[in-house]
Amino acid sequence: MRYSVPGDYSEIRADGSIHLLGRGSVCINTGGEKVYPEEVEEVIKTVPGVLDSVVVGIPNERFGEEIIAVVQLSPGTAEGSIEADTVIEHVKSCLSSYKAPRQVRFVETIGRSPSGKVDYARHKAETAEWLGVPLS
Repeated sequence: MRYSVPGDYSEIRADGSIHLLGRGSVCINTGGEKVYPEEVEEVIKTVPGVLDSVVVGIPNERFGEEIIAVVQLSPGTAEGSIEADTVIEHVKSCLSSYKAPRQVRFVETIGRSPSGKVDYARHKAETAEWLGVPLS
């Protein structure tokens, strides 16, 4: 059963625990499936050498939106030592394949606010520019 507190989505599991799915405002609709970026981000952060990740939806004619991961490597991890395919395959091994990013953009820093929040709009705009895709 799914529940919503304004802006947040969660499920109550059979054991009575609550599993937070994510914020509705950043939910990605790809091929008719809803993907909560936070779920994918947490899996990406388990890849050895990855420090942080943000997942955004970029417009796609066929799927509505496609999932793109923005990844910050851990200090001491050499640039180029982790390939996009490694990140994508790791997500597919942990989650349904439709939740896996189609591409990975490596950045120097995610740039979280002092409270730890991510500027999803900025990352979406920068990623769309990186791909050469208009947002409107």
